[in-house]
Amino acid sequence: MSRIYIPAAVADDWAPFLAEPLKHWKTGYPARTLAHCWQDADGFPAEIANAIEANPVLRGTAMLMGIPEHQVALPGGITQSQNDIWVLGKRDDQLISIAVEGKVSEPFDRTVAEWLEAASPGKHLRLDFLAHTLGLRAVPSSIRYQLLHRTASAILEAERFNADHAVMLVHSFSPTNAWFEDYRAFAALFDVDARPNYIHGAGRLAKTELHLGWICGAARYLER
Repeated sequence: MSRIYIPAAVADDWAPFLAEPLKHWKTGYPARTLAHCWQDADGFPAEIANAIEANPVLRGTAMLMGIPEHQVALPGGITQSQNDIWVLGKRDDQLISIAVEGKVSEPFDRTVAEWLEAASPGKHLRLDFLAHTLGLRAVPSSIRYQLLHRTASAILEAERFNADHAVMLVHSFSPTNAWFEDYRAFAALFDVDARPNYIHGAGRLAKTELHLGWICGAARYLER
């Protein structure tokens, strides 16, 4: 993977980095919706900035850079965790790694049970790695696999950049908060009683402090 990143001038500059641009770059789909929201903000969108400011540990975080469709390598196969946008933030002298998953109405991929059907040794290796990275002794089969690797990517990039905090944010543009219960079940693994528009502390891991959040995006971007 190249270490050279090209700045985006408009939201459409994000499209070529999608795994399947023709399939996912459509009005009302999460990739395009998220891109327009973040590109317009030129920093944190207002709803995310508000949630950050409401968290005493993260308050004052400035966005240093954001990389659309940022891929993070994982063991146990060639498929990487592809963040809709990954952000490096800074608060005082601390760095913050933020992995963002954009959502509208689609689920968080398969459950762990579904993902493990006819599993190769590589999948078991990856699941063990994800559980270890997240500080979990075991992962219930009903948990959505995408939430595991997206959160792990925030932690791995925090370690790579020597960041003090890792944040996994679901930026949902669903008017009904579709699939929030799956996120809530995942957050409960960290003893978090999740609620929308709030970033929760999820505990201290080996090198970083983990945070989880579900933030509701502005519905007008569904039309962009």
